[in-house]
Amino acid sequence: MIDSRLRVLQMVAEHGTVTAAARALHFTPSAVSYQLRQLAAEVDQELVVHQGRGLRLTEAAYILLHHTELLQEQWERARADLAAASSEPTGRITLCGFSTAASRLLPPAAADLRDRHSRLTVRIIEAEPDRCYDLLLAQEADLALLVVTADSPPMTDGRFDQRPLLDDPLDLVVAQNHPLTRQNRVTLADAAREPWILGRPDSTYHQLVLSACLSAGFTPDLAHHADEWDTGVALVAHGFGVILVPRLARLREDVSVARIPLSGEPAPSRRILSVTRPGARENPVLAQALETITATAAEVLPSP
Repeated sequence: MIDSRLRVLQMVAEHGTVTAAARALHFTPSAVSYQLRQLAAEVDQELVVHQGRGLRLTEAAYILLHHTELLQEQWERARADLAAASSEPTGRITLCGFSTAASRLLPPAAADLRDRHSRLTVRIIEAEPDRCYDLLLAQEADLALLVVTADSPPMTDGRFDQRPLLDDPLDLVVAQNHPLTRQNRVTLADAAREPWILGRPDSTYHQLVLSACLSAGFTPDLAHHADEWDTGVALVAHGFGVILVPRLARLREDVSVARIPLSGEPAPSRRILSVTRPGARENPVLAQALETITATAAEVLPSP
């Protein structure tokens, strides 16, 4: 089992301050500071230096972090080997993901694991991508489904095993009598002069739509903010603007809107990744979960 103080050091490196690391770990700042001091004393090296309101990691800290990644991967492989050798998996497995994944892809996987393994406890956490990465680092989650954003760690980040799962196209949703519903081919640029409905500025969805519009050659007119699909679609139905909705997302059937698959290059979509800690995919329980998630995605992602 990996020393919890090394996870604390990872979180400090990730977030830059004791307070932010403590928040991610659900610790108190004093507990984080204490564990850092303990770790520094044990290795007889200074690990962090105060710099303004943040912390600067020393060369010794980076050496420890490198070895932590190697230790973590070996530990996950050991756990996978133990799980493979067991006739009946026990313990707890935690799956996390953004809202659409948490509602459409993770429940079938969790139910399948529950039905196969009566002694296994399965938990689902709905969380934004940045929180999911923290959950993986803190060993509070074992598998995450994430949307790639500008803030996502690079694929080369040794702390995570990140693999493409699927591309989820973004459809344009307009009022049912909108002129665009009469066109044979609609591109995102065709909606450049429309008022737009987006999520809050710090949300993953906001970044996704803004990037798609910029790639199509325009900056959207941000008329309204809505974090829930039902709210945004209701505004569309009453003529307040247009919205981009991932095809994986369900829409209410009692609203007067039209869902338009978009053409053109690049056709907007969101890349969804499955993410674990390195070595964890060899765990047969996680492999079963990923198998069910992949099969479910193929079933619930309808063709345009």
